[in-house]
Amino acid sequence: MSLDRSIIGREFPAVSLLITRSRLQNFAKATGQHDPVYLDPDAAKQAGHRDLPVPPTFVFGIELEAPNPFAFLEDLDVDLRTVLHGEQQFDYHRMAYAGDELTAASRITDIYEKKGGLLEFIVRETTVTNQDGARVAVMRGVTVVQNRPGKDAS
Repeated sequence: MSLDRSIIGREFPAVSLLITRSRLQNFAKATGQHDPVYLDPDAAKQAGHRDLPVPPTFVFGIELEAPNPFAFLEDLDVDLRTVLHGEQQFDYHRMAYAGDELTAASRITDIYEKKGGLLEFIVRETTVTNQDGARVAVMRGVTVVQNRPGKDAS
């Protein structure tokens, strides 16, 4: 099955998330952050932050809060059992903190194939902004779709 290239450029509904201290502390613990700046508001303030800072890679999870975070794959009729997370890149522009409301808006920027179409790659770019509309981060993710030979044969 070849993915429909006409989806390149498609934008998806934005997802917003209020960033709470407990959410940040849980994420920091789950990802092995031992720096008290990510766990203790007083330590964060002593380090010059206005509140707990958002740990690295936290913004990746914002879109997972959507009612159906994999809707873009369903739109392409992709069987989720054939999907791999291939790559993730983060470009940070400013700090975000507990109390911020972050919004993630994504679009498909490319679809390409390798191995004669056995592997197809969906590239999404997601811009994360804060409640003031200021850019916090831009993520680039690649989803790999494995196509099996003879899969479309009827």
